Amino acid sequence: MGDKIGIGDSRDSISTRKRKASPQNSVDQKLRVYIWDMDETLILLKSLLNRTYAEAFNGLKDVEKGVEIGEQWEKYILQVCDAYFFYEQGLHGILGQDMIKFLDDLYDGTDSYTDRWLSSAQTCLGQCSGRNKELTSNADSADGMSDSPTKFEHVNILVTSGSLIPSLVKCLLFRLDNLITYKNVYSSWEVGKLQCFSWIKERFTGLNVEFCVIGDGWEECEAAQAMRWPFVKIDIQPGGCHRFPGLTLRTLNHYFSVVYGDSDAKKEDDA
Repeated sequence: MGDKIGIGDSRDSISTRKRKASPQNSVDQKLRVYIWDMDETLILLKSLLNRTYAEAFNGLKDVEKGVEIGEQWEKYILQVCDAYFFYEQGLHGILGQDMIKFLDDLYDGTDSYTDRWLSSAQTCLGQCSGRNKELTSNADSADGMSDSPTKFEHVNILVTSGSLIPSLVKCLLFRLDNLITYKNVYSSWEVGKLQCFSWIKERFTGLNVEFCVIGDGWEECEAAQAMRWPFVKIDIQPGGCHRFPGLTLRTLNHYFSVVYGDSDAKKEDDA
């Protein structure tokens, strides 16, 4: 069986999650599960190494600088995997201050080169983390107000086609570990994304659970279609509709409403 983390939760924690999503709670309470791809979605690495990111800007980006940035990330991802990796310790528990400073500078330099792709993706991920429990289905509307609030619980899941340990290291180095816990990271390296999505659906069951997949590849697109879940395709092209900066919680809410309907609108219709 392929690598997976997140399935090994205790029975108590899973049953608690099921109770939260059960119809015995308020009909207005929902669980939204955001399923993210990593490479070329939350981070850029492959497109830096193979030049496709910079080349899309038709000469406005220094192509070789992008390759250099990608190679530095690749070097230190492998180094942490081989020599230091203990995920629960965090970077400050395993690396010296000089290395932390270097990685911080590399992150900031990459963010600047990619026009804030990394920090914008991190911001969007934070919006989807549900730290504000009292969100509405119109959370990003022009006035930000709604007369019929819907209580949402939120969880971010990462399903990566890369092998598990390097993916966990990427979460650390790209500052995603505080937004996606290691228990919510799945590797589809051996089993494929459809199998991972099936595991996730089994883990979060209930009448009021909604899923949305965000990624750039055909495999997660086909798997989302098979599960009948909304899929948001990330595009690195400068004029792409769904990219960072640009993708927001408002856009994701639209995809949820298209597939699952607008609960607030239904209540207004039934009134």
